[in-house]
Amino acid sequence: MLVLRNATAVQFEPALIKEGVDIVIDGDKIKEVGANLAANYPVAVVKDMNGKLVMPGIVCSHNHFYSGLARGIMADIKPSPDFISILKNLWWRMDRALDEEAVYYSGLICSLEAIKCGCSAVIDHHASPNYIAGSLNTLRKGFMKAGLRGMTCFETTDRNHGMKEMVAGVEENIAFAQLIDSAKEKGEEPYLVEAHIGAHAPFTVTNDGLSMMAEAVQATGRGIHVHVAEDRYDVTHSHHHYSQDIVERLDSFGLINEKTLLAHGLFLSEKDIAILNGKNGFLVHNSRSNMNNNVGYNDKLTRFQNVALGTDGIGADMFEELKFAFFKHRDAGGPLWPDSFLRHLWNGNEILARNFGAKFGRLDAGNKADLTILDYTSPTPLVADNLAGHIAFGFNAGNVNSVVVEGRFVYEDRAFPFDVAPIYAEARKVAMRLWQTMDKLD
Repeated sequence: MLVLRNATAVQFEPALIKEGVDIVIDGDKIKEVGANLAANYPVAVVKDMNGKLVMPGIVCSHNHFYSGLARGIMADIKPSPDFISILKNLWWRMDRALDEEAVYYSGLICSLEAIKCGCSAVIDHHASPNYIAGSLNTLRKGFMKAGLRGMTCFETTDRNHGMKEMVAGVEENIAFAQLIDSAKEKGEEPYLVEAHIGAHAPFTVTNDGLSMMAEAVQATGRGIHVHVAEDRYDVTHSHHHYSQDIVERLDSFGLINEKTLLAHGLFLSEKDIAILNGKNGFLVHNSRSNMNNNVGYNDKLTRFQNVALGTDGIGADMFEELKFAFFKHRDAGGPLWPDSFLRHLWNGNEILARNFGAKFGRLDAGNKADLTILDYTSPTPLVADNLAGHIAFGFNAGNVNSVVVEGRFVYEDRAFPFDVAPIYAEARKVAMRLWQTMDKLD
């Protein structure tokens, strides 16, 4: 048993700030929260928080761990005047260059970086067309090594090898979901990683592919995770080839439900939004990525019932992502204030709850003990009513002191429980090899 003594309890939803709180953790769950509780548990391990902020863990709801070795990339990237060119010249060359070693180190480095930024969980979306079978379990090993909770899936697509590639992608998604189910049944290890049924985007998945995905959803009980309408091309392609709006097409195969994650959605129609809302699915907003790719701004955010925040592979600093999301919204003349974006950030916990079958996101008994601990000394009062303002204009990843996942410290006093220097050194070697491989590809 573990007691975090003398914490300043912080909760996003509903907003809460309370000083002098003890948080009692029993196994993987919060047992009790209140004042002066440590004395009631004489055999527990007690960690004095000395007033540090302790909050439910932060979730990045859309990421690409395969991009972890792209930082400062020195491969020969051709000029890319539009979004499709960026995909073809950079990302679709990088994912084709990935092998098992590169996937492992990319995923492990991203897991470590996410924890350092205060994330207790990341929802990943993977691609490695020349290493499909087994790739998701390789990523899972990185999650487990770092101690990060999360989800992952393989992005089904036909963009390289047609039907053969689509079949392999769906099979990998099913195999990984079955592996997770088997591990849960056997109780072999902490239940940290879950599965989606992934796809790249509707414009690279034919109706035959969507039909196979629908069978996978039915067989595994999982939801889909897919990019939609990140660029206008996706919408045009759907209208030209299928005479349907994007979400309308997905829904015609039974792919939209409460576990659905649709990333981006900049150009979804009102009909599409109504379908997603009616099925209680999620849109994941990735503001920095949209700005970086110059694809436009999602000016329909207020129309979506469920919105979460992701980075689309630009690290996992969710404090920075919230700031960009809010500032870009304001720059576009949007009506939302920081409290709305704080709710979007918190919504990652609701996604976890739907997929892990547990309670997340509140400092209440019975919730998973996934926690983010911050050093934050404010020059102004910090209370529930202005928490969102402090996060938008004050908090940053540099304040992250510790992270607890499944009831144990995976990052404590700004240090991991194992030496990460050799991991980073090896990752740099793998990155150089990856970039060289990219230059050999068309």
